[in-house]
Amino acid sequence: MTTQTQAQPRALISYGPHSSGGWRLQPVSLRPLRKKELLVEIVASGICQTDLHFAGAESGFGVHYPRVMGHEGAGYVREVAPGVTVAKIGDPVIMSFSSCNTCEPCARGHPAHCFNFNTINFEVVPENFAFKSLSSSSSSSDSDPTDVYGKFFGQSSFASFSIVREDSIVSVAGLVESREDLALLSPLGCGIQTGSGAIINAARAGPNDRVVVIGLGGVGLGAVMGAKIAGCAQVIGIDRHDSRLELAKDLGATHVVRVNSTVNLENVTETVKSITGGLGANITLDTTGVPALIAEGVKMTAFKGSILQVGTAPETGTLTIPIYEFMVSGKQFIGVVEGDVIPREYIPKLVAWAKEGKLPLEKIVKFYQAQDFEGAIQDMQNGRTVKPVILW
Repeated sequence: MTTQTQAQPRALISYGPHSSGGWRLQPVSLRPLRKKELLVEIVASGICQTDLHFAGAESGFGVHYPRVMGHEGAGYVREVAPGVTVAKIGDPVIMSFSSCNTCEPCARGHPAHCFNFNTINFEVVPENFAFKSLSSSSSSSDSDPTDVYGKFFGQSSFASFSIVREDSIVSVAGLVESREDLALLSPLGCGIQTGSGAIINAARAGPNDRVVVIGLGGVGLGAVMGAKIAGCAQVIGIDRHDSRLELAKDLGATHVVRVNSTVNLENVTETVKSITGGLGANITLDTTGVPALIAEGVKMTAFKGSILQVGTAPETGTLTIPIYEFMVSGKQFIGVVEGDVIPREYIPKLVAWAKEGKLPLEKIVKFYQAQDFEGAIQDMQNGRTVKPVILW
């Protein structure tokens, strides 16, 4: 594909798990657009733990090599296929997940719980061969060595240019004025949307609510900011990194609790109950996916409270619930994906809140050049950076 730039398109291609050195920044070409697709010049893309998860094993659900990951992208539309109406050439866009828009959950306004979510966002079909690697060092046992899968979450935004599904596009024309602003807003399409949306949209939190957020990464801090926007009475953040606990307080947490391998989790629950006057939280959100923390989250939740599960747990992970006690307490355990929002309605709200200072993204985002992706991932994993964003 001939793009409207003289620069050679580049992409961060996963030939295997990042932990084993399988990610490489390489020159690529792109195929022509097909129906319901747009070509987007990527300005920036946030790095999320989900990118590592779905490119983190030699086999398993949703893992395909070689592939371009990235699902928190923002950029400018440079080409559109005939019939596309969501955006026009030159529009700034923020990208999110894809859905079928036809199944029962989609029809009821829950596209993040689309029956076809996994197939559309993770699995591979022939039209998802969006890239060709131009590097002689490429290698893969899955397909022709030069063919590379795209459309991860409909966007595969770890690239300077990417072919994006129409239903992943949210136009922010008229809302975003500069390339710098667009880069800062790039995490809105997943992490911030997921955390804040779970609190504001799924839990419908309000001033009388006591909220606990377990895990204060990008999603967790998004939830803290969402709880502050909702005016919640108490917002309690739980994490193992002191720096993130302090940041949570700066972003709206009224209390924080440190947890690590030496802390008895039952003591964490007792601390939460003490903070909440013995009641517990009536909204508990887990972002970690750690079964032991999830189980403790159930215990620290008040009668008639809700436990929101947004963190990805191991595929074999299970949760044991005492049925009678759970029934009597009236608790709810709710799975939430992507904040259970409609991105084209919710992301403009997030942009407005960011402009108003209610979402101070600059406090959690750190920018890295694309070639420095290794440092960005390392900083995220060791807690030095909450939300690394790579610039193209």
